[in-house]
Amino acid sequence: MDWGKVIFTFFALMSLTTTAGFLYDNNAVALFIAASINLISTLLKVGVRNLLAAELFASSLVADLHLIPAFVLLVSGFNQGIVYTLVIGAILANIFSMLLILIEANKTRDEF
Repeated sequence: MDWGKVIFTFFALMSLTTTAGFLYDNNAVALFIAASINLISTLLKVGVRNLLAAELFASSLVADLHLIPAFVLLVSGFNQGIVYTLVIGAILANIFSMLLILIEANKTRDEF
């Protein structure tokens, strides 16, 4: 078992689930945790060298650029609708990232 892939996939999936968790319990702590885990996931994607590495990194950056402004807007008391819109955008980017991970895993499996 490749523990690097396990950790990489764990943080990518954890990023998706914690971001979705904010939609259930909309508070600043949940959004901060989601943004923090997504940043860790992005940092883990920096060193990835596979077929879809650029797409994985780009999708993670998109999620970061949705979650960080959403957190700032939530803490500053801005409109909740915009915060939800940004979080949903981050969820879509994380779903895209998970799809890329599944495609990459399938391609790697086909090579053996």
